[in-house]
Amino acid sequence: MRSGHFKQKFEDLVVLTDSVPVKAWSAALFVALCLLPAVAGPFLLAHMTTILIIMIGALGLNVLTGMTGLISLGHVAFLMIGAYSYAIGANRFGLAPLLALGLAGVVPALAGLLVGVPSLRLKGLYLAITTLAFVFITNAVILAGGDFTGGSKGLPISRPVIFGWDLNPDSSLYWFCLLVGVFVLGACLNLRRTYAGRAMMAIRDNDIAARSMGINLMRYKLTAFMISAFITGLAGALLAFYIGIVSVEGFPFLLSIEALAILIVGGMGSILGVVFGTVFIVSLPELVSVGFELVGGSWVDAMATRMHEVKSMLYGVAIIAFLRFDPRGLLGIWKDIRQLWVNWPLRY
Repeated sequence: MRSGHFKQKFEDLVVLTDSVPVKAWSAALFVALCLLPAVAGPFLLAHMTTILIIMIGALGLNVLTGMTGLISLGHVAFLMIGAYSYAIGANRFGLAPLLALGLAGVVPALAGLLVGVPSLRLKGLYLAITTLAFVFITNAVILAGGDFTGGSKGLPISRPVIFGWDLNPDSSLYWFCLLVGVFVLGACLNLRRTYAGRAMMAIRDNDIAARSMGINLMRYKLTAFMISAFITGLAGALLAFYIGIVSVEGFPFLLSIEALAILIVGGMGSILGVVFGTVFIVSLPELVSVGFELVGGSWVDAMATRMHEVKSMLYGVAIIAFLRFDPRGLLGIWKDIRQLWVNWPLRY
């Protein structure tokens, strides 16, 4: 049994984990996720694909809000720019799918640099309102783009073939999203160990103290915006693969609220919290829908005809409940359960 956290070497301080059980369980989970399409039905496979895509987008927001402390309500704009960048690159310019996918990350990163400039002088509610305005500007530009952006009709997207890997089957798209998700998850975990990641967390905790320690606030705030937008843009392209068409209506503002709810419910600033929060938030409407079907009556019709309003209500209730009863989120609850297991029967 592990009874302490004393480190003897520098390598022990920067390793992602020194726990053999954590490594074993992580490997077992990855293998189970790889084998999921062999046993899962179409509904479960589609649900897991959605979870992976939303998790990637939430990881992008976590870099900005969780690690750097910059509140953004414009998360959905970067999703939209990433999806449209891929669609325009593939459909209008005839780029190879891999190049178009890279474009889906680079263009939102440049847009994040543009939006990040006001963050040098704004914070809190004022920054949130600025990023919210960016969503409406993005919508207006896309709708005014005419045939180039598809206007209100949008642009159709066919699932590509990357390195001979055809993403048309749902199982292939799931595996590709899993691969991208693992890569982004590993990158975010390692970002926390770099100088840039520690600088971002210092800015989050106290920007004045961080500046007095020699941290360049302008550089690392803009870096956070660019990294966050790049990851979110990739998620937008994957979402476009999944939906099959890119349109303004396919990226409602509710997605920004959903991403913030994931961070709050999972645990602000934590990578594992993002994973927990994504599974909980994405699965919550489905669980409530199953409960309504058991009850029957008009509740079933409400879920079918007013799903958007019901989701908004559920996200609001989840945010209020966790802020009121356990602001640490699901990660805090998980730590309590783990601590109870480790110390049993001497917990109390």
